[in-house]
Amino acid sequence: MSRIISSFLLVSLVSASTVLAEAKTVRVLTIGNSFAENALTYLPQIVEASGNTLIFEKANLGGCSLERHWNHVSKYQINHSDPEGSPYSNGNYSLAKLLTNHSWDYITMQQVSWQSHNLETYYPFITDLHKYVQMAAPQAKIMAHQIWAYRIDDPRFVPENSGKEPHTHKVMYEQVRKAYHHIAGEFDLGILPSGDAMYLADIDPKWGYKIDTKFNSELAQYPSLPDQTHSLHAGWRWRKQNDQTYDLRIDGHHASEAGKYLIGCVWFEVFFEESTVGNNFIPAGIHPAYAQFLQKTAHKAVANLEN
Repeated sequence: MSRIISSFLLVSLVSASTVLAEAKTVRVLTIGNSFAENALTYLPQIVEASGNTLIFEKANLGGCSLERHWNHVSKYQINHSDPEGSPYSNGNYSLAKLLTNHSWDYITMQQVSWQSHNLETYYPFITDLHKYVQMAAPQAKIMAHQIWAYRIDDPRFVPENSGKEPHTHKVMYEQVRKAYHHIAGEFDLGILPSGDAMYLADIDPKWGYKIDTKFNSELAQYPSLPDQTHSLHAGWRWRKQNDQTYDLRIDGHHASEAGKYLIGCVWFEVFFEESTVGNNFIPAGIHPAYAQFLQKTAHKAVANLEN
């Protein structure tokens, strides 16, 4: 009997040491905007629950385009003391400083969402930024963060935009995906398929978001809101004004808590090369069955990218 117990303890100790040996530490720097912030919201908790370690820093500025990021770099190159050259972390850091703060494993880059469908807006800034990042952090794998399409009922999607800008959720997804895959091919970038995962979840027959056709935004009175079950985007909300009244607005761009979780799962799978399915971190307010769907969707998006 004692031999059986000893053998069991030995196997357990070996298994525990194997798990510890396989734990990873990954260092990530993001060069982006609020969409990168969305992706990072729950990533640390997902990583912690997996037993791995994430070290990250952010060169994120709200609404920032590739052009604006490059303009800040240019200001810094001309004059290191120019505040415009060090806009990150509340004006404390230049991109040059952030690039050398750690030996980064991954560095992400993205275009601002409203220009992401238009490949012309990426140049020459993506070329300049890629060269700059590559020279400062040659050990890092540079990743294109493929952002997501706006929600199906976003005001951008009107027939008048056809042929000019994306006029449907599907068209925006397809155009954005094409642009990111183009730059990934040209510059040998990895891809974070956040947009693929969001689209897969959005069009799912069971779990995808459905517009509440009974809600009339023009007649709505505070605090009435539509049914936004399974929305991956922030959606309709009331905002208090200076005169103490409330204004109804829609944010069809940014991710909801469920969307942030889905994208965090995508990033986890890419950076740590592990399945997120079964991860025991679930944000408050997300039903376990829905969280499982989001985990599986993230896994599918990453697996499809590799095929």
